Amino acid sequence: MALLSSLAIASDPSPLQDFCVAINDPKTAASFFNAVFVNGKICKDPKVVNANDFFFQGLNIPRSTANRQGSNVTAVNVNNLAGLNTLGVSLARLDFAPYGLNPPHTHPRATEVLFVLEGTLNVGFVTSNPPNNMKNQLFTKTLNPGDVFVFPEGLIHFQFNVGKTNAVAFAGFGSQNPGVITIANAVFGSDPLISADVLAKAFQVDKKVIDLLEAQFLK
Repeated sequence: MALLSSLAIASDPSPLQDFCVAINDPKTAASFFNAVFVNGKICKDPKVVNANDFFFQGLNIPRSTANRQGSNVTAVNVNNLAGLNTLGVSLARLDFAPYGLNPPHTHPRATEVLFVLEGTLNVGFVTSNPPNNMKNQLFTKTLNPGDVFVFPEGLIHFQFNVGKTNAVAFAGFGSQNPGVITIANAVFGSDPLISADVLAKAFQVDKKVIDLLEAQFLK
């Protein structure tokens, strides 16, 4: 029974009503004293819910990739589409400049399904730490338009545009709010910073290398 219970709550819980449109305005939410939170959000009164609560537009518009990574992720989740609350799904548009990278990251609350619309992407994920001092395994594939690839929940993964033209992909997630942890940002750009002594020991490099990396992420 304990095992079954733990499996039952491994993902977003199933809704017990048709919908629970989130109230994302903090001022409005604050006015609901002793309100019930569902998945961390207060539900809008169903009597005042309308079609716009389930509507988002503009995902057809390319986003700027003029940054150091040459990529841009436009997320559509419960924070900007309130009707997703309790429904357990969300999506994102990914734009890549030539040789642009969506760097190694993880979604702690969702499996991701990626569909390539334009361009050629090299993608991959790494397994969790195996037993008996075995190495983490990399699963990687080069994707073309029409191809689909799955990244299991919580595992580190990446997408890299290996083409000379822009690339566009769309991702679906098994959570209304999958979360994202960009590995390099979290390790070298946290606030406050992780001790350089800790990171130098973990990566088996000179402390000066860590200082340089942390300075890069503070820019």
